[in-house]
Amino acid sequence: MNILLLKTVPLFSSLHDAQLQLLQPCLQQRAYSRGALIVRVGEATDALYIILSGRVKVQISDAQGHEVILAVMGPGEFFGEMGLLDDLPRSASVEALESCQMLRLPKSGFIACLKDNFDLAMVIIRNLVKRLRVADRHIESLALFDVYGRVARVLLDQAQEIDGVWVVKQAPPKQEIARMIGASREMVSRVVRDLQKRGYIRAEKRKIFLLDKNSMAKRASSF
Repeated sequence: MNILLLKTVPLFSSLHDAQLQLLQPCLQQRAYSRGALIVRVGEATDALYIILSGRVKVQISDAQGHEVILAVMGPGEFFGEMGLLDDLPRSASVEALESCQMLRLPKSGFIACLKDNFDLAMVIIRNLVKRLRVADRHIESLALFDVYGRVARVLLDQAQEIDGVWVVKQAPPKQEIARMIGASREMVSRVVRDLQKRGYIRAEKRKIFLLDKNSMAKRASSF
């Protein structure tokens, strides 16, 4: 494992060369093809995973066996830290949405690294807080927003500003959005068509451009 590669990983950016050299033997590089199940809900938590390239979806099944997508994650993000901290089994499954390259950090290396580096511990804590805030917003969305507002919220959350334009670079398929917000694919398709008709968004292949971000934000916050 190249030290220079580790320095490009946001989770390890605060570590010094000596700390990275100690961490290096613990890390394992893994490749996963599209559709591969990386971790399964209920399994013992034995490692932290850091995404180098590709995207994954974090999912659970509801009481009827329907898939519910909790999050879509990409390069620089990581998962598995909760079970390493509380020693509980995996709370969700993670599946590769496309070919992925990852780093796997076993529990022993994770705990040792956490003990010796305050900055790394703070990154983990901030990430947990961020996920808690996202979960709170998702619960609020399900409780208070209609489907229109939920779709708008998903697009806003995944958009990033590129050259002054807000764009979702890899928009989830409508079926995935439906699983994220607890609606039908047909309803999501109807909402997306209406957003385009109103001039709020423009869809091009897998990209969605937010043409009127302010109106989208108002729609996502109204109930």
